[in-house]
Amino acid sequence: MKILAIDDQQLVLLPLQKRLVALGYDVIVETDANDGISKYNSFTPDLVIVDINMPIVSGLDIVKYIRNSKNANTPIMVLSGNTQDDIITTGFDLGINDYMKKPLSLNEICARVKRLIGAPETKAISISKNIMIQQRCVGAVIPCYNEEDRLLSNEFLQFIDKNTGYHLCFVNDGSKDRTLEVLKTLQKGREDFITVYDCEKNGGKAEAVRLGMLHLAKKQDLDYIGFLDADLSTDLADFDDLVNTIETSNFKIVSGSRMARMGANITKESARKIISLTINFIIRTILKMDFKDTQCGAKIFRKEVINIAFKEKFVTQWIFDVEIFKRMAQHYGLKQAKAMLCEQPLKRWIHADGSKLSMKDSVKIVGQLAQIAWVYKQKKTNTEKAVAVNEIEVVI
Repeated sequence: MKILAIDDQQLVLLPLQKRLVALGYDVIVETDANDGISKYNSFTPDLVIVDINMPIVSGLDIVKYIRNSKNANTPIMVLSGNTQDDIITTGFDLGINDYMKKPLSLNEICARVKRLIGAPETKAISISKNIMIQQRCVGAVIPCYNEEDRLLSNEFLQFIDKNTGYHLCFVNDGSKDRTLEVLKTLQKGREDFITVYDCEKNGGKAEAVRLGMLHLAKKQDLDYIGFLDADLSTDLADFDDLVNTIETSNFKIVSGSRMARMGANITKESARKIISLTINFIIRTILKMDFKDTQCGAKIFRKEVINIAFKEKFVTQWIFDVEIFKRMAQHYGLKQAKAMLCEQPLKRWIHADGSKLSMKDSVKIVGQLAQIAWVYKQKKTNTEKAVAVNEIEVVI
């Protein structure tokens, strides 16, 4: 029994293909709708699974082609995040056989497939994992510098095996230990879900994150891209909560916050906490935003603001988060930028042993903040001068 699955998001297709093949089906997947139509003609599938929202050629266009142009009665299932009633109604009017709304489990998808075309005559297999096919696809950048002994490989692997729609990009920031070797081992066999971006020279966390974010922004099938620390001081489940927030809101950036609150497991040394509070007061003054914690190493972005936030190199290595918010304010204006940013308390955050940021580094941050304030003030002044000159030229 042959199945053709067409979806512009590869991270959706891969786990679906793997499960259906394990059940004994012959499966071909396509991320390009036009190529999918060509495959339909050559592969002659017993079932077509198609997404609705695809660029250039939509899923409904494929349904029209099969039903009208080919005059074929091949069973068609729609697997889509589109929940608009008129779209669903149109789909059934065109002759689809089933409409499945993301997110939903692979178990349910397979049950519906069996109902439509039956099950292959193969030995029954036991499926232990109930994996969810998500509506969105997410990229996560993890900067790594000498993380050979701290990288929690099992946690990362368990997360992507359970959560479809995630692509992890580990950036090796010129590590001097075996970090690159560890990352390559982590990636092996999961190349579609894990990228290793290798920087030959150490450029600092800011540059590692920046390069990773710009690299993932080139991937067409990602809806949101963010970053988190390799030591998982921010839990992966908490990071997924940030994704859920940006997915169900109009925010452009959702930033984790380590602010202590009832029921949250937030631990930090007292001296570090005092210094952090002092630095945060200075940051709020510079940004003119009431952020409780700009420096949390977990943030998620909509793709349309990636270039605004990361195109240019950062002034500092450690407090580039402040620069991100400053860039948003200068691009959109302070009032609009405030409405685009969300700070979400984490349920868990633990300062891991071996952190690269020492108490001495914390003191240096004050000087770096002064540098940021000066550089971005100069940028604003230059922009205002350019606008004034343009206005004069228009008048003349």
